[in-house]
Amino acid sequence: MEIGLLRDRDFRLLFTADTISQVGTQVTLLALPLVAVLTLDATALEVGVLAACETAAFLLVGLPAGALVDRLRRRETMIVADVVRAVVLASVPLAWWTGTLQMPQLYVVGLLCGVCTVFFDVAYQSYLPFLVGKEHLVEGNARLEMVRSTSQIGGPTVAGGLVKLLGGPIAIATDAASYLVSALFLWRIRRFEERPARKSDAHLGREIMAGLRFVLGNPLLRAISMCTGTGNFFGAIFNAMLIVYLARDLALSPALIGLYFSVTGLGALAGAFLVGPFVRWFGQGPAMWIAMLVASLGELLVPFARADWRLWLAASGGILFGIGVVVYNVTQVSFRQTITPDELLGRMNATMRFIVWGTMPLGGLAGGLLGATIGVHPTIWVACTGMLISVVPLLLSPLRKLRELTSAPSAGTEAVRK
Repeated sequence: MEIGLLRDRDFRLLFTADTISQVGTQVTLLALPLVAVLTLDATALEVGVLAACETAAFLLVGLPAGALVDRLRRRETMIVADVVRAVVLASVPLAWWTGTLQMPQLYVVGLLCGVCTVFFDVAYQSYLPFLVGKEHLVEGNARLEMVRSTSQIGGPTVAGGLVKLLGGPIAIATDAASYLVSALFLWRIRRFEERPARKSDAHLGREIMAGLRFVLGNPLLRAISMCTGTGNFFGAIFNAMLIVYLARDLALSPALIGLYFSVTGLGALAGAFLVGPFVRWFGQGPAMWIAMLVASLGELLVPFARADWRLWLAASGGILFGIGVVVYNVTQVSFRQTITPDELLGRMNATMRFIVWGTMPLGGLAGGLLGATIGVHPTIWVACTGMLISVVPLLLSPLRKLRELTSAPSAGTEAVRK
């Protein structure tokens, strides 16, 4: 991968801010449920509720967040979201230090961080086209996906070590600090973004409906949303129980759990490098469904994990999952950003997030309920098997054969097939 966009100072600042924030986020993704399981002795249902709280914001504020982001400067929105997340996360080690930490606080922390993440992610996906231009979106998304992938390798190892040496609450404190540093780098970006002009007849409800009509009126966007939403639902079931399974059923140490997640993160890093050649070989449409199929088949190896060599068999499945998901995400996100008018970017991204991430709290709750009734290991089997269903909407849509997507078909419009 050539230097390309990294020559641009402002993109380097965004790249650096995202790197710091993503590593810190990986620490909390592992540390927060470990605090619940190891420090507060949470049940499977309580861990499922925590997972639901972390993603419930996409249902609660997902749609209005898009309309509001389209009214604001996106860089400033990201900075505020980073600062608020830092303050909220800092409350966890403070409560632990004073002996007052309880599960309800973790629920609130998860929910508030989720709200900030909604605004940050919608603003971030809407800001990138302004910063790099739509002609560089695939490169920009691939580089930022590489950041996320690299953090998935190093972050869990750091998290596992910190949890083992210092305890989960102190590990979370490092994430709070990382968000402040991320905000500082975003603040240093020089490229000035004008505040969007607000029309005199602006109405939040009508603006939200415009975003919904744009997404739901495009058959390709509908297929993408159905695929991602289904995958995220079963993925949330899986994620809600995976920590419980590794820490309680397999009795793995926090350090070994962190190492497991770091190994599986190699797939996401590989996917970030492979996405360009993959799309050139298969075409944009086929790249999406082939990537999701690879991810789903890889996930089926995870339930075979035991506290021996089979743990690393499961990790190899996680690597395949990471490759598939990254190729799919970079391809479909770049396409969405390319075909959306700038004034609709926030609402398009928020509508997609509402649809595809709104299934995650439902999946988290379902995971907790299933784990409490049929058991943790059978629940993981249900989630991994269900992931295969996510490929179906892509196979039933024009995406199955479209090699180059230059537009999303709506009323009277067709996608270009080459």
